[in-house]
Parts: sequence; C-alpha cells; structure tokens
Amino acid sequence: MENNNPLSPHLQIYRWHISSLVSISHRFTGIINFFAIILICLWVSLIFLGESYYTFFNLFLNSFFGKFVVLGLSWSFSFQILSEIRQLIMDLGYGFELNTSKVTGLIVIFGSFILTILLYLVGKNFI
Repeated sequence: MENNNPLSPHLQIYRWHISSLVSISHRFTGIINFFAIILICLWVSLIFLGESYYTFFNLFLNSFFGKFVVLGLSWSFSFQILSEIRQLIMDLGYGFELNTSKVTGLIVIFGSFILTILLYLVGKNFI
C-alpha cells in the first residue's frame, strides 16, 4: 500500500531554521572536540617519550595543514562554548521566542567566527 500523503516532514519540504542548524552543528563540534582533546592529551604525553617524538608533532603543527587543523579546532571549541552558553540561557527559561531564538543562533554562529579570529590575532601577538 502506497501512502502519497506523508505524516512527517520530509527533506523535500522541510525548511531549515537557525535553531536546527545550531543544534546539529553543536552535536558535530562536540564529536570533533572529543577527538581533539584525545589528540591534545597524546601530544602532551609525547613530551615524556622524548624530544624526537615531540619535535615531529611540532613539525606537523607548523605545516599549512597543521595550522588549518588548529584554526578549525579553535573554531570548533569557540562554537561549542557559545552554543553551551546559549543552551544554559534556554535551560533557565529564556530565549524561546522565535525572534530571540533566531538572534541567539546568529550570535552563536557569527560570534564563533569572531572569537576564532580574535584568538588567532592574540596568538600572533597582534592584539
């Protein structure tokens, strides 16, 4: 039996909202941050194995790809922090109105890029 009138919204007719984008991105960056923390712990543990292991990892971090990974992880952590602050405010019972939800979602998205740029500038001693 074929059902031509689906009861749930399908991908063809579903309209994306800022809140759903932030929610999905929050889950995705959480997974990335989990593995990033493991890699950071491994990097720190390489200090105990000797300078040759630690130097090899530092060569990776000084490459173009390594700098891209560090910048991406910086954005991921920034997004996660701002999204958690948004979620904390919503857990307190504020920000459920449609316009407020849109504004806070945009603040999380654009704020994470701004925070990443600020962290980059601080790291390069420009600020």
